Amino acid sequence: MEHPSPKSFSVRVCPEHDPLPLPFSQSDWDQTPKPVQDFLLSLVQQLSVLKKKVDEIEARLNQNSYNSSRPPSSDNPCKRKEGKKDKLKAGGQKGHEGHRQAMLEPTETRQIKPELCSCGNTYFPQTSPYHTHQRIELPEIKMDVIHFILHESTCRVCGKLNKGSLPTEYQSGYGPRLSGLIGEMAGNQGNSRSTVRDFCMSVLGFPISKGSVQKVIDRVSEAIKPHYEAIGRVARQAKINGIDETSWFVNGTLMWLWTMVNTTVAFFMIHPNRSAQAFKALIEDWNGILISDGYKVYQKWVALRQTCLAHLIRDARGLSERKQPEIAAFGRWALAELKRLCHMAHAPPTVGEWRAFYARLSHLISRNLDRQDDAGKFARRLLREMDCLWLFLEVHGVEPTNNRAERVLRFGVMWRKRSQGSASEKGTRWVERILSLRQTCRIQARPTYPILVDAVDCYFKGNSPDLTWIAGH
Repeated sequence: MEHPSPKSFSVRVCPEHDPLPLPFSQSDWDQTPKPVQDFLLSLVQQLSVLKKKVDEIEARLNQNSYNSSRPPSSDNPCKRKEGKKDKLKAGGQKGHEGHRQAMLEPTETRQIKPELCSCGNTYFPQTSPYHTHQRIELPEIKMDVIHFILHESTCRVCGKLNKGSLPTEYQSGYGPRLSGLIGEMAGNQGNSRSTVRDFCMSVLGFPISKGSVQKVIDRVSEAIKPHYEAIGRVARQAKINGIDETSWFVNGTLMWLWTMVNTTVAFFMIHPNRSAQAFKALIEDWNGILISDGYKVYQKWVALRQTCLAHLIRDARGLSERKQPEIAAFGRWALAELKRLCHMAHAPPTVGEWRAFYARLSHLISRNLDRQDDAGKFARRLLREMDCLWLFLEVHGVEPTNNRAERVLRFGVMWRKRSQGSASEKGTRWVERILSLRQTCRIQARPTYPILVDAVDCYFKGNSPDLTWIAGH
């Protein structure tokens, strides 16, 4: 005869943990000797602590750029993201505005007239154009090489030897257009010195050493120094700036690549620290509206600040994926409200919608404020950031996320992964200057190569380059 299993009862060994069941009935437990009870309770308490540690480790292992503030570059390359159920077909989607090849100014025009009709007629006295077909071809590349034959002669009066000297603009063995091209490839396109050398030999048809490539890059770096300084001035005069930072290495030493970006320019700076001191060196006397993530240095900003909702949304999504039901429920609730708030940037709420949203968010925070788990930490974080959550609804031009700064910083991240940073002070300055020029040109939809050519040409001639375009004029 089978005996029914005794009903278990639960014991809560820690206030912040869920109660753990014991396989005894209350009466059996009361009859258990006190030493055995203490031993069992100690085992239950150890199990509770270990369970909490396992949950925390699993939560960290499951973190990625989609459910935490970790960068996309830290994602496991062996794990592919699950495709959407309603996956779209490759190519342009319905309603997408097409991009047709722009018609260029022709260097040659040929008239093509009908020659033979299907009926056999070959005479067409009157014709009219109906279509223009444009064929683009690269002309044969032949380098312009100038030989300066320097002469010397002895003075017939004093006997002193006199030598001819090169004009200032021809002191370098590589002209502005070639120097600008090498700077474009090495900086704006991210090619290595070896790749630039091979390109010059294979495509342009002239040999050059990696050392000479580096010397050209050094000249380009000096030529764009005025542009870099002007970009910094414009950035520090802007009303709104997004600021972000990422790690950088100089000869193997950890440093930080900072960026300050707005709708006009993007300014970069490499600093040894990730600190308030580095932040001050970046902004100098700027006191405008800051868009940033939740880094503590940014939270101490005395002026207006918009915290990045994308970071909060990713962290809320991570909580919604937890195994603990209460934390997961809190995460889903917070995720829905933060998404709704971010959507208000494109669809401003009515008074009633805003009051309902504010009431739900306040209830969410107050309900979980005293919790000692990750849900409570996030609720307290939302409370601290309360005044910085919806500045984008109050001030025109403020964005709800810091995606602009993160996108601008991405090329620097790829550069760091490709080249392991820079190897010298001179290389560090090159990175700052070319990144600032490259990303500023991208923001303003300008080609970088003509600017590089003009900068090098002015540098060789000792003239001041045109910097008026940097301010957006």
